[in-house]
Amino acid sequence: MPKYIALLRGINVGGKNRVVMAELKVTFEKHGFTDVKTYLNSGNVIFSTEEKTPDVLAKECELLIETMTGLHIPVTIVSGEEWLEAVAHAPNWWNIDKESKHNAIFIIAPTTTAEVMAAVGEAKPEYEQVDHHERVIFWSAPLKTFSRTRWSKIVSSAYYDRITIRNANTVMKIAELIKKEQ
Repeated sequence: MPKYIALLRGINVGGKNRVVMAELKVTFEKHGFTDVKTYLNSGNVIFSTEEKTPDVLAKECELLIETMTGLHIPVTIVSGEEWLEAVAHAPNWWNIDKESKHNAIFIIAPTTTAEVMAAVGEAKPEYEQVDHHERVIFWSAPLKTFSRTRWSKIVSSAYYDRITIRNANTVMKIAELIKKEQ
């Protein structure tokens, strides 16, 4: 059965949009998803189910979460296969320098990677590196000059509600969990 990752956007931040991961796991299992695992409190759910489109799964997950919590939480779905492919295509500079911040920015459909990249604009090469593979934008920036980057401003862009961001450690740990169960 195919593996999927549900990325919940904007939960458990500053006491807002509280979602208890243990309860979410049970809710997913009761819905019929199998091999359900949550990772961290930031809204990462790995599960298996019959093959469905990401749009259908995202709507199912959003409805489950809304029924469970009363909150409308945007969800983006990435197949396990897509996740591992993105990690395999990460640029060679991503997640290398320990003095830098390394993020993966996941685009929430129907928004496209091209739209987000155009809205944020060209990276400032003296402060950051940006590349992408499919629906994932890889971004790295030294911690000491982080505030000077163009991509740090994504949080104030019109596209901020159309993305969800995970740091490199989370991305790599989820890849490890997917591989372990193949």
